[in-house]
Amino acid sequence: MLFKFKGVNAQGKRVSEKIEANSLDDAKQRLRSRKILYSSVSEASAPLFKGFKFNRTYKITPKELANFSRDLSIYIKSGISIVNAIRLAQNQYSNDKNMSLFLATLTTFLDEGKNFYQALDEQTVVALPAFYKQSIKVSEDSGILDKVLHELAIYMKEQDRVNKQIQGAFAYPAFIMIVSIMMVGFMIAFVVPKITSIFEQMNQELPPITEFVISVGDWVSSYWLVLTVVMFGFLFLFGLLRKFIKSFLHLTDRLVLKVPLFGRLIHTSELARFAYISSILFESGVPFVQTVNLSAKILKNSIIQEVFLDASKKVVEGDKLSHALQNSDFLVDSSFIQAIALGEETSEVSSILKNLSELYFEENKDTISVLLSMLEPALMLFVGGVIGFIITAMMLPIFSINIG
Repeated sequence: MLFKFKGVNAQGKRVSEKIEANSLDDAKQRLRSRKILYSSVSEASAPLFKGFKFNRTYKITPKELANFSRDLSIYIKSGISIVNAIRLAQNQYSNDKNMSLFLATLTTFLDEGKNFYQALDEQTVVALPAFYKQSIKVSEDSGILDKVLHELAIYMKEQDRVNKQIQGAFAYPAFIMIVSIMMVGFMIAFVVPKITSIFEQMNQELPPITEFVISVGDWVSSYWLVLTVVMFGFLFLFGLLRKFIKSFLHLTDRLVLKVPLFGRLIHTSELARFAYISSILFESGVPFVQTVNLSAKILKNSIIQEVFLDASKKVVEGDKLSHALQNSDFLVDSSFIQAIALGEETSEVSSILKNLSELYFEENKDTISVLLSMLEPALMLFVGGVIGFIITAMMLPIFSINIG
């Protein structure tokens, strides 16, 4: 539970912040342990809609988690204790309320005698990936926390870079598409009706193509609000079906994987993510079975995720991962399976997984470049064709008048 409080800290400064605690008495006890003289302490959740449970957990971005992990790695490598390392990191996030509360909560748990993993696991301020917490748990017990934090920081930074690259790559096509839809909508809703009124006044017989465009324009003008509601309603319903109906989720994820270029991009992206996380967990000392299971759970495509989850069950039964993947219903890249098999034979699974992830990340860059080189001209041709069709439909009656 989160509690908000007002008071004066040990330095004599007025503070108005939040603290995580199990109860009101626990919150007051924790404030006293931090030498804060509080004037008021109350639950942070709003009393309105008390019957409903809202998820107030902050979803930390890959960039924030990468910076946090990198800073802790540097501090710990320098010989600073984890408690002091987090206090130092807290100074850098004084202007970020969510991260500041997260770090303050970790400090409180650590002061109570909990280790770093327990503090991360029990706090409810920030939603952390399961593989991240598991890596911390094993590495803390093995005494390689600084090394694993450094590897996690590299992975999170790479994920942030890839996400930004994809967003930037599709920004221009998306902009073209939005502007084009607005232009076509404006022409159909406003320009076409005005030209239509001129034709009606002249009792001009219209070509079929012109009548079709005019009919579409009238229909859009009359039902644009309904169209907007239906479109957003469809997107909302689509999201609900994917969230609550497993068969629908599997169906859409399977269809996406069959789309040319897009399907290959998603496939290699998921394999790269699995390979990299598995290499980090395996290096941290996580048992191989648990590594496969945790790595599978971070995959976004339900079809590929299920393949690796089923494979992890077979590994528990004594089967090899490469053999389990080879016998799965979904076709995983044969090169991926062969590389895993080689790693299992030579006991170099971790290094081979890391090399595979780098290989697939590079392949994704090439795929995105090819996709964009095809997408941009295709969009331009489509938009130009639609606008040209409308202009042709409006110009034909004018030409017939001049000829007449």
